[in-house]
Amino acid sequence: MRLRKLEEKDFQVLRGPLESGRQSPKANSGTLLLAIPLAVFMYVILYVVLGWGQDFPYPYQKQILFVCFAIQVTMILSSIIFAVPVVYKRNENLQYAVFIVASQNLFTIPAYLMTIFIAAESNASNSSLLIFTFITLLLGVLVFVATCVRFSILLKKGQYRKGSKKDKSRVHLEKKSLISIGIFGGLMALYIIQYIARHFDYIQVDSIFIAVLGMGIFYTMIFVLQEQLVILYCKYRFDSFNFEPSGEIKPFRDENENMVS
Repeated sequence: MRLRKLEEKDFQVLRGPLESGRQSPKANSGTLLLAIPLAVFMYVILYVVLGWGQDFPYPYQKQILFVCFAIQVTMILSSIIFAVPVVYKRNENLQYAVFIVASQNLFTIPAYLMTIFIAAESNASNSSLLIFTFITLLLGVLVFVATCVRFSILLKKGQYRKGSKKDKSRVHLEKKSLISIGIFGGLMALYIIQYIARHFDYIQVDSIFIAVLGMGIFYTMIFVLQEQLVILYCKYRFDSFNFEPSGEIKPFRDENENMVS
């Protein structure tokens, strides 16, 4: 389903995080600055404590380290720039895009690398590690596609329209719709446990638990990514998803029309 076919009212519920101020430009500015030390802390654990910066037994280690380092430098600089009021007030949409990348970078990549570290600590062959990487990334793509399809169906049914009957019971409907996603996630976790147990030796139960937890965080962040991207799309398309220079969110267009009438 093309988002262009939908009207502004079909996305109105998504203004919730913006209306509450949780994702206002000022709040995002603070989040970006907070994400910098947190990201550095996460990667210090990966590089120093877990050994990613040493002789790590994983194919293409140097290439992975270089890409991760480049991402971190880029994110730190971007976060600092878009945390400045003069910058984000003129580039609110770009700031939100940086906010999305920063939030994904803070949790998605470290969680995934943690799982890879645990898998690589065994005496598994390079081919087994690469197959494990390919399959888990493929599952991530499937999660993203499934959530996008689900989100499109909800939008088409009008479940993100403000004040509708379905909107008022949206929390209940969301829980029901998450059952299938939960089943899919459970099957993925079962696969990961079985694959590690069969192909990777000398991994303790607690390490397997941490690996599954890391993959759970990884897939959860992919799950929320589609809503973040739709909000970003709305910020570019609809003026009501943006903020005034004073910090107040701009009024919803249909609300103004109803007030006039």
